[in-house]
Amino acid sequence: MQSWQLWIKALHIIAVIAWMAGLLYLPRLFVYHADSPAGSQQSETFKVMERRLLKAIINPSMIAVWLTGPLLAYGLDDFSAGWLHAKLGLVLVLSAFHGYLAKLVKVFGADANRRGAGYYRVLNEAPTVLLALIVVLAVVKPF
Repeated sequence: MQSWQLWIKALHIIAVIAWMAGLLYLPRLFVYHADSPAGSQQSETFKVMERRLLKAIINPSMIAVWLTGPLLAYGLDDFSAGWLHAKLGLVLVLSAFHGYLAKLVKVFGADANRRGAGYYRVLNEAPTVLLALIVVLAVVKPF
């Protein structure tokens, strides 16, 4: 692996960690926000936290993942590998999940949430499952 590829790989890993941290934390914020009365100081604080987390960490991290990931695959000449196709499919699902969370930030921002904390507790498990599958594909390369 060439030096530039190692730098891209390091940036990719950093971006994945930051993205996942945000995708794991944001639904947890929704759990607590769902139990806060609309218009309360606590609810307003959650709105700021959710918006900042999305804009300052989650969105830039996802962009970095999508920029560095294809560069790594290109540098390794792995575009034909089946495991990579499956991994990219799961990263697309994770990106759609990211989009759904962004929509929920707007829903909470407008005090329009209609779901209870239990829904967000279950939702909080999705990124963990996707992460586990993606890591297994990237490390084990089963096909």
